[in-house]
Amino acid sequence: MATIRTRKLASGKVSYTAQIRVKREGAQVYQESQTFARKQAAQAWVRKREAELDQPGAIDRANRTGATVKEMIERYMVEMGKARAMGKTKLATLKAISESYLGQVNDQDLNCQVLVEYAVWRMGPEGGGVLPQTAGNDLAHLGAVLSIARPAWGYEVDPNAMGDARKVLRKLGYNMRSRERDRRPTLDELDRLLEYFQSIQDRRPTSINMLKMTAFALFSTRRQEEITRIKWADLDAEGSRVLVRDMKNPGQKIGNDVWCHLPSEALAILQSMPKTVDVIFPYSAESTSASWTRACKFLGIIDLHFHDLRHEGVSRLFEMDWDIPRVASVSGHRDWNSMRRYTHLRGRGDAYANWKWLDIVVKAPVKLGALTLK
Repeated sequence: MATIRTRKLASGKVSYTAQIRVKREGAQVYQESQTFARKQAAQAWVRKREAELDQPGAIDRANRTGATVKEMIERYMVEMGKARAMGKTKLATLKAISESYLGQVNDQDLNCQVLVEYAVWRMGPEGGGVLPQTAGNDLAHLGAVLSIARPAWGYEVDPNAMGDARKVLRKLGYNMRSRERDRRPTLDELDRLLEYFQSIQDRRPTSINMLKMTAFALFSTRRQEEITRIKWADLDAEGSRVLVRDMKNPGQKIGNDVWCHLPSEALAILQSMPKTVDVIFPYSAESTSASWTRACKFLGIIDLHFHDLRHEGVSRLFEMDWDIPRVASVSGHRDWNSMRRYTHLRGRGDAYANWKWLDIVVKAPVKLGALTLK
């Protein structure tokens, strides 16, 4: 049953409040009201809502409290954390989204328009003035949450909202795709970094052995998270290969265990580590990243990430005239399109053929701290 009440405002204008009440077996099970400036608009809304509420299950859906984006994100982080720790970038991005105004939006209200407005807001001064690629990363990480929110937890999420939002943003001229990074360390930068890390080891022998971590990342092309997960049981020294567990892959992150070939330099560094604990490099990825960042800042090395060592390693193998399948056997890439992002050639030959640091790194002593040995 619907009623429309007329109310005269202090300004002299008239407003019309339409109210819908639904009763079942004498008990009111639902009510809703909305105010309009025109009576015709109120009448049209009543007809539309009564037709919608007359559909099977409509009352139950209307009474549903729902969940906010923040609640969905928090549940996602808990559930995903049970299987595997998320990367710090993804974790920080999701937390930032949950604390923004978007975090208060209910699941059933999260549509294409809301997502487009959020992306535009992020690129504006109030949202941080980020690049379109950063806003695109926000949507990508949020999309991972929404992709399982409906089928896994029954949240009322529009399955087409994210895809439609991306299409709209492209039509508006925003390039949301991540910029392909082509940064490679120079030999001079690596010399300075390894000298710095060597001095740290001399002063604090039980600190993270960044000499080994850096050189192994370069020659093995492994990501820092992968390096810190490798166990001695994962090493096939005779076959010059290592089992990389949960290798990063867009379609499969958990249980994606891949055997990767170890170039001789990488194998030598790996075998130089002490066999006192199960993990070969018993350091955390976060601590490794922090050590790298501090070193670059101290040395004045601009815009060089630890992950750029992977770029360097893959590009080096191509410069040595390795073919695509052979390089892929080291890097773990499944196709050329994804490998291409890591390939930025400078010339031909092995720039590290007579690199003084390889012998120094292999022979460098390793002393694990008490906390590491636990």
